[in-house]
Amino acid sequence: MSAEEFKQQGNKLFLAKDYSAAIDAFSKAIELDASNHVLYSNRSACYASLREYQKALEDGEKTVSLNASWAKGYGRKAAALFGLGRLNEAEKTYEEGLKIEPTNPQLQKGLQETQQAMESEASAGIGQFFGPDTIPRMASNPKLAPFLSQPDVMEKIRAIQANPNALNQYMQDPRIMTIMMGLMGIDARGATAEEAASAMETDAPEDTSSKQEEAKKKKEDEAKKEEAIKEQEMPSEEDLKKKEALAAKDLGNAAYKKRKFDEALEHYGKAWDLDPTNISILTNKAAVFFEMGNFEECIKTCEQAIEVGREHRADYKLIAKALGRIGTAYTKLNNLPEAIKYFNKSLAEHRTPDILAKLKETEKAKATADREAYRDVNLSAEARERGNALFKKHDYAGAVKEYTEAIKRDDADPRAYSNRAACYIKLMAIHEASKDADKCLELDPKFVKGHIRKAAVQFIKKEYDDCLETCQQAKELDVDRKNAAEIDGQIQKVYQEMNRSYQRRDGESDEEVLKRAQQDPEIQRLLADPAMRAILQQMQEDPQAAMAHMKNPKVAANIRKLVSAGIIRTG
Repeated sequence: MSAEEFKQQGNKLFLAKDYSAAIDAFSKAIELDASNHVLYSNRSACYASLREYQKALEDGEKTVSLNASWAKGYGRKAAALFGLGRLNEAEKTYEEGLKIEPTNPQLQKGLQETQQAMESEASAGIGQFFGPDTIPRMASNPKLAPFLSQPDVMEKIRAIQANPNALNQYMQDPRIMTIMMGLMGIDARGATAEEAASAMETDAPEDTSSKQEEAKKKKEDEAKKEEAIKEQEMPSEEDLKKKEALAAKDLGNAAYKKRKFDEALEHYGKAWDLDPTNISILTNKAAVFFEMGNFEECIKTCEQAIEVGREHRADYKLIAKALGRIGTAYTKLNNLPEAIKYFNKSLAEHRTPDILAKLKETEKAKATADREAYRDVNLSAEARERGNALFKKHDYAGAVKEYTEAIKRDDADPRAYSNRAACYIKLMAIHEASKDADKCLELDPKFVKGHIRKAAVQFIKKEYDDCLETCQQAKELDVDRKNAAEIDGQIQKVYQEMNRSYQRRDGESDEEVLKRAQQDPEIQRLLADPAMRAILQQMQEDPQAAMAHMKNPKVAANIRKLVSAGIIRTG
């Protein structure tokens, strides 16, 4: 067993008033943890309960030496001093403890009882003047001798001799006061023996049970001592149950890690019975059900944890943990909407990266599931046909809507993207058209219409070289020449636009046209290209070489661009 376990055992035994067994338990705890001041304090309480005050004092002093800032240690030491009758030291020790914790009720009460005992002891000290030689001393004192013949006075003197504290009961009798002062050597100017006797005739004492009073007072004093040394920092029964619950929970955690799920559930059940306010026990129990694949029971247990947690105002982090676990359980049940709902609830209580990642992942999975559920190839074809009909009527916006529906129903068909790109081009939504053309070719790189749509976008963006290259790719893929007219038409438009860019302006000379052309970045790029410069050099030396180079579509496009710009002259 650990020191903490021996301590808990000692606490239980103390509450059961089995002080000897409790001392044994605390002693074993001290052997394992000799620096724990509470262990010495608790053992001091046990020794004091057995009235072994010297041992109680030793443990009390050890408590204070280990932790001089702990007020209760001074209370333990003072109670032992009180039991040993060292009241002055007890009073000082209580006062030291109250300097640390002025409002400590146990220290305040202990100090009050000590001071009362000191006052009582002071009175008993005066009573010591009525010693064994009281009668001879009175007989030798002419003023006190007459009192020897008064029976009630002699009875009171004998009572005081037996118990000096009894003096307080008889102080109202002027004869006792006169005798006491005479024995103290004080010449009291009080009543004579005869006067005192006369004064007391009508007030003769009726109480002859001084011994019973003495026994009763002694019993009361012992009871006060018992109360003064009672263990104030001992845990309550509820605290002990909570500690037992934590111990059972730890056993459950250990079993869980070893995947001994039935054993873990048993320990968690015991822990919950001992402390039905600690919702972490329930969330751990829910984790076991999750690992066992019992997701419904996991959700049910977490819901119970949340209900209890709200009632007892549990830490919001624990509430968030329970909500997150419910969300995870719902993902396993493939109930993604509920999972998303509980992940959001968890994040509202406490935002953690783990739950946030789970939320995003679940939302993505739900979107995919929704798309798959919506997928229908036949309905996609129908929507695409409706889009074609609207396109022919020049209702491009309506056609976009139908093509979008076709894509939602079947996002693997490149035709819907190609057709929607054509609509966007008509609507001059160039960015959207470019994205659809790229997506179309991503799905099918050999789809001729996709290349035609891409070339059209490039033409609008004045990317003429890229447009010609894309058209060339389209021509190579169009083996049955179904799209030849559309492709050639796009190429012709590129050349026309390129020629228009370099047309001679009114009043412009050949030199001015050439200079303006040379300022064009594209012309500069071509003239700076070593390969193109080599071709131009070869064409200059051998005009027949131009025919061979013109067979290369890209070189032919560059040559036509240079001709249009006036860099190369023909005829």
